Amino acid sequence: MKIRIEKRLEIPRYAGIVVPVISVAFALLIMGVILLVFFMGRLGNLSSAFRETFEAYKEMLTWPFANRYGLFSTFMRMVPLAFVALGLSFAYRMKIWNIGGEGQLYMGALASTWGALFLFKDVKSPLMMIVLLSIIGAAAGAVWALIPALMKAFARTDEIVVTLMLNYVAIFWVDYLVYGPWKDPKGYGFPGTAPFPSQARLPSFFDDEFHIGIFIALAVALLLQYIYKKTGWGFNSQIVGDNLLAARYSGINVRNYTIIALVVSGAIAGLGGAVQMMGVQHRLQHGFSPGYGYTAIIVAWLAKLNPLAILLVSFLFGGLLVGNDQLQMFYKLPMALISVFQGLVLFCLLGGEAVFKYRLAIVKEVPESE
Repeated sequence: MKIRIEKRLEIPRYAGIVVPVISVAFALLIMGVILLVFFMGRLGNLSSAFRETFEAYKEMLTWPFANRYGLFSTFMRMVPLAFVALGLSFAYRMKIWNIGGEGQLYMGALASTWGALFLFKDVKSPLMMIVLLSIIGAAAGAVWALIPALMKAFARTDEIVVTLMLNYVAIFWVDYLVYGPWKDPKGYGFPGTAPFPSQARLPSFFDDEFHIGIFIALAVALLLQYIYKKTGWGFNSQIVGDNLLAARYSGINVRNYTIIALVVSGAIAGLGGAVQMMGVQHRLQHGFSPGYGYTAIIVAWLAKLNPLAILLVSFLFGGLLVGNDQLQMFYKLPMALISVFQGLVLFCLLGGEAVFKYRLAIVKEVPESE
């Protein structure tokens, strides 16, 4: 008798909803155990540790959604997550693993800063300035993604490695500028550029706590949904993702589709960087992203690469980021716990996917006849 793992012939329809929900719940449960151990070590009392863990979870899950300031902070965190996740999903549909959303976000932010402070500084029209900065930010993200696209298409390099390494190049490039040539002499020594002029800022509401970037993200999501459902590109990209050999035999130019997918993916992430600068930061700063490009990978997979679902999951994950900030401030938890939680979510998600896609089969060995 042998036990082997085999693919299920039929996957239940409800798996698309059940797997992400159970994965996040299981990750929260494991995180709760980690927090309990942490508080146990600090307080030395099990009942106090349980009470502190409960209060920490209550703070993490209520502040971002039940408080005005927390809710607006959640929307602000949601926007860059949504842009990068939408961009990544465009490539992931074709099994092209763009891990460079963080670098493409940084390049979009860098380019829009260059435009606002130097290239278009004489433009007085707010609408024209916003359009120009959005275009240049998207173009920078696209060019940054074009590098691994050409390398994959013509040299068959692994896009995972190339896009990941380019993240660090983009981050260090930004650091060089904000610590050096672009550093604001009036910034009291902090690494950052001069502030954006007023015409280079997105319109905002509710005492500047909410900007129109969320509507731009919604427009991008609706456009992608239309492309996936109503155009030949959406149909062909699905074929490329499902069966590369079948795509080649059907006459689809896989090389061109690969290049375009990565370039568009980078453009959307770069647009997110520009929107983040115009809507929230208003200047390029060291470490302006707490890892949006990496968190967006989890967001895209939890949403099953569905553009509209990405907006919802981005909102929920934005809330978790805001909640984690609260835990750091009021419970003195280390920042590394955020990365631990995100890793747990991804690990549980992949595990849940495996459970639903594969099963254990017991195969009885038939004795050979003499």
